[in-house]
Amino acid sequence: MTRAAREAARAGLAGLVITPGPDLVHLTGYQPTAITERLTAMVLPADGAPTLLVPKLERPDAEHAIGAPALQLADWTDGMDPYQVLRPLLDPAGRYGISDSAWAMHLLGLQEALPGGSFSSLTSSLPMLRAVKGEDELERLAAAGAAADATYRAILTVPFAGRRECDIAADLAARLLEFGHSQVDFTVVGSGPNGANPHHEAGDRVIRPGDTVVLDFGGLKDGYGSDTTRTVHVGAEVPDQVREVHEVVRRAQQAAFEAVRPGVACQEIDRVARAVITEAGYGEYFIHRTGHGIGITTHEPPYMIEGEEQPLVPGMCFSIEPGIYLPGRFGVRIEDIVTVTETGGRRFNDTSRELAIVE
Repeated sequence: MTRAAREAARAGLAGLVITPGPDLVHLTGYQPTAITERLTAMVLPADGAPTLLVPKLERPDAEHAIGAPALQLADWTDGMDPYQVLRPLLDPAGRYGISDSAWAMHLLGLQEALPGGSFSSLTSSLPMLRAVKGEDELERLAAAGAAADATYRAILTVPFAGRRECDIAADLAARLLEFGHSQVDFTVVGSGPNGANPHHEAGDRVIRPGDTVVLDFGGLKDGYGSDTTRTVHVGAEVPDQVREVHEVVRRAQQAAFEAVRPGVACQEIDRVARAVITEAGYGEYFIHRTGHGIGITTHEPPYMIEGEEQPLVPGMCFSIEPGIYLPGRFGVRIEDIVTVTETGGRRFNDTSRELAIVE
C-alpha cells in the first residue's frame, strides 16, 4: 500500500479509491464473500493512512483480512448513505484513481457526494500499479504456467476427430483443475473455420480429420493466472499453407520473445511480431495486439500494442501471442507468458511451439 500511495502521488493524484476486485485483493488481501450493491471501498490517500469502508454486516470478515492491521476500518449500516460516510475521507477537490471494477452506481454516487472532485480509471491513471511482480508472484505465475503446460501435454493424448469442440473444451477444463487450478477462466477450441475467430466460443461443431484447431486456455492457480495457446492439426496430412502459416506465426512469436529486455517499449514487442507476419504477406490477417499483462487476473496492463510507450521493467509479466486468421478456412496462434529479467526475457511456458499432430 505504501508503494501504491507513492505512485499515486507521483501521478498527481490525491489518492486511490479501491473497490472489490483484483486491486483490493492485491493491496489488502480482502475479498468480500459477495460483491453486491452495498458499497465497499478503500480510500488510500497519497499522503495519509488508508481506510477501508465496509457494510457493518461484513466487518468481521474484513477484520481478518491479511492487510487489516495496516488499515483503519469504518462501517455503515443499511439506511445510511454510504457515500456521505465516505465523503470526509476524500479531498473535496481531489483527483482520484478508482478501480476499473467499480460499479457505475458507486462511481455515480461518489461523484454526487463529491461534486468538486474527479475520478479516472486505474488503467488510465496508474496502469503499472500491479504490473511489476515480486519474487513470490513470479513463482506463482511460473507454477500456473507449468500447470497449463501439463494440461496441453495431456490434451495431446485424447482423440479429437469425431468429437465436438465443447468436448475438448471440457477436457481442457478438467485437466486444468486436475493440475492445480482453482478456477478455469476460458477454454477456446476453434476448429477448422472457427479457428479464424480468435475468441471463438467452443460449440457443437464436430472436429474432423484435416482440421486445424486453435487451443487457448487458462485460469487461476494459487491466485495467479495462466494463459497459453497452441495450434494442432488433426491427422498427419497437413496442407502446405497450414504449415507455412504456422511457421510464420512461430517465427513471429520467437522474434518478439527475443526482443524482450528492460527499457524496450511495449509497442516494440508488437512491432517485431507484426513485421515478421507482414513481411510474409499475412499482415492484414493479424487482427489483434501481440500481448497483455497477467497476474491476479488473466488480462491486465501492460499491453503489447502500438502506441504503448511504457518501457519494459524486470518483473513485468505478459503474453506474447501473435496469430494469423484466414476467414472461412483456419487460424493459427501461439502464446506464451513471459517475464522480463535483468538481461532479457524468461518464458513461463515451455511446451513445443511446433505444429502438433493429434488423432
